[in-house]
This record gives sequence, structure tokens and C-alpha cells, in this order.
Amino acid sequence: MLDVRGGWEQALMVVFVVVGLGLIVSKLSEKPRVPDVAVFLVLGILIGPAVLHLVSAPSESQANQFIVYLGATVILFDGGRSVRFDVLRRVYISIALLVTTGVLISAFVVGVAVHYLLHAPWVWSWLLASVVASTDPATLIPVFRRVPIVERLQQTMETESAFNDATASVLVLMLMTAVQTGGHLSVGPAVLKFFYDALIGLAVGVVFGLATMFTVSKRAWGVFHEFGSIVMLVCAVGSYVVASWFDASGFMAAFAAGVITGNGKSFGWSLADETESHIEHTGSVLTMIFRILIFVLLGTQVNFHAVAAHLWGGLLIVAVLMFVARPATVLGSVLFDGMARWNAREVALMTWVRETGVIPAALAGTAVAKGIPQAQTILAVTFLAILCTILIQATSTGAVAKRLGLGRDEQSKDDL
Repeated sequence: MLDVRGGWEQALMVVFVVVGLGLIVSKLSEKPRVPDVAVFLVLGILIGPAVLHLVSAPSESQANQFIVYLGATVILFDGGRSVRFDVLRRVYISIALLVTTGVLISAFVVGVAVHYLLHAPWVWSWLLASVVASTDPATLIPVFRRVPIVERLQQTMETESAFNDATASVLVLMLMTAVQTGGHLSVGPAVLKFFYDALIGLAVGVVFGLATMFTVSKRAWGVFHEFGSIVMLVCAVGSYVVASWFDASGFMAAFAAGVITGNGKSFGWSLADETESHIEHTGSVLTMIFRILIFVLLGTQVNFHAVAAHLWGGLLIVAVLMFVARPATVLGSVLFDGMARWNAREVALMTWVRETGVIPAALAGTAVAKGIPQAQTILAVTFLAILCTILIQATSTGAVAKRLGLGRDEQSKDDL
């Protein structure tokens, strides 16, 4: 069996096997239009200790943690680059509420369900709920590439999924600290810590993003314009590292840096077409590789004893997440945005589209690595949330959008 803890040669062999097989199953998933991340999970289960026993990648291993954190950072940075300021100006109130109040609503509702269904302490219940509270740009963006919907709605949900990953990460890390220090959460210090993590992370990301554009754009200094892709990678990793030095959110910093570098024209620092094309291509390749690695390795780490022990409770928690928490999140956010003037069909689609993916997987793995009590339960419920939301919601997004008349080719005047 290949084990990432067996030395660098075995770790390289794991990467070779996982990425190679991942590319094959990704290609096979194109025609039936099955989300590739669902196939990656199944592949991980098949080659992992539960079935064929070919690959072992424990969550607590250094190699796995390196892949998860670097992958999540790159994916968030790339997701940030897809955000457009012109869309934010039209729907910024909805997005701001979805990624702040919305995440809290989702965590609270699911946390109540966890507390009563699993008979768990409140802080631990909210920790599990916060892990699965965010939606996933790594899953959502590929779904919309296959099934494009009206632009305003698509950009809003993609922006929400990128922002709330960072917001949920801050909340989760804060709750992990509370659980590790005895399960007590002081509201005042917790709120201050939340805003400190988020705001310092945003500030670091903005600084790195502006510095990157200044050195890459020919309309500014542009000294590194021919190395745009490399500078972008340095920006993503550097913003995460520096934010972590300040004990702030590295994920928030990486995402904010991505937003700035994706909107260089707004600062008068546009990129040459060749540079932009190269950056887009490199970003797509890197995010694809890390999505394969993270989801396949997650599949190999599923503890089926823990899943079986909490199967029905876990499925009920996921049902609450999909059919109670998500509608509450959307209704509690977008209805307060009179400027966006969302119609009932758009709100309905927003309540349905909420795939769980890379960042929850990364955070669940972090819980195991940090030795959080009953971390395997968190990992098991997260796995069920990923599998159910992807298989049920991601696969049906196109049909639901078509039924609601929100496909890109069916765009009406109200959607312009």
C-alpha cells in the first residue's frame, strides 16, 4: 500500500496515482455530466483502506496537511480572481449579508440540529455546523461552466461561495480554539477575534494584490509581466503566510488578493492579453490538480465506522443543512436588499444551489489534525454533506435552472 508517510518516493507515487486516475475519471464524468468532485470522492473510497487498500493518506500527516492548505489557498485565490467589481456594485448588499449573517444563520440552524441529534455540547455542535456552513467555488464554478445561468445570479452565487469559504474558515478556527480550551466561548472576545481575523486578512490580501498588479501590469512598473503566473502563485501563498504571521485568516487574505488581481482594470493596471491568458490557464491547471488531490484523499480518509455510527443522524443533519438552513440563509439575506430587486425565481434557485466541497473538507481534516474531540464524527458528517449536496443539488442545478427559466439562453429583460 502507498502511504504518504512512507518517505518522499512514496508520497510522489501517491501524487502520481491519485492525479493520474483523477484525470481519467474526470474525463469519464463529462458525458453523463456528473460533477467530477463526486467521482473523485468515490475514487478515493475505492483506492483507500476501505476497499482496495492501495493508498493511505491520514488527515494528520504532514503531506496531507500541506496539500490541503496549499490547495485551499490556491483555489480560494483563483475563485477571488473570478469576482467582478461591476457585479459587486449591483448586488454587494446581498453578498455582504450572505457571507456574514448568512453563514451565522446556517451555522446556528445546523448547530441546533447537531446538538439535539448527536447529543453533543453546544460549542462542538456549532463547530461542526460551521465546518459545513460554506458553499464551494471549486464545485460551483465548474457546474456553471457546464450549465450557465443568467449572469447576475451566477456571479452572485460564485462570489458568495468564494467569500463565505473565507468567512466560515475564520469562524471554524475560532470555535476550534474554544473547544480546545474547554468548550467555553466568550461572545465579546469571540466577536472581536472574528473581526480581527477577517479585517487583517482582508488588509493583507489587498496589499499583496495591489503589489502584484503593480509588478505585473505593463501600465504600472510591470517588471515581472512575463512571469505573471509565478507572481500570482507567490501572491496567493505569500498573502496566506503573512496573514498567519499576524494570527489572522490566511484564507481571507488569499481570497482578497485574488479579488484585487482579478480586477486590475479598475485600478488602471490591466494585464496584456497574453499574460492574462497564461495566468488563467495556469490557474485552471493548478486548481484542477488540487481539487483531484483534496477530494480523492478525502475519500481515502473516510472512516466508515464513524459514518455508520452516525449515518441516520448525519443524513438528518445534511437534510437540515439543505432544506432548512440554506433557505433561511437566503431569505434572511437577500430579502433585505431592495437595490438588487431579486425575483422569486432567482431566490428559489439560490436556495437550491449550495454545494459543500473543498474548504469544508480541508477544515474537517484540520479538526482531525488538531486532535479536536470526536473529529472523526466531524469528518464523517462533512463527507455525507459533500456527497449529498453534490449528488443531489449539483447534478440537478441545470434542470432546476431550466425549469425556472434562468438558463443563460433564456435570460429575460428582468435578468439584465
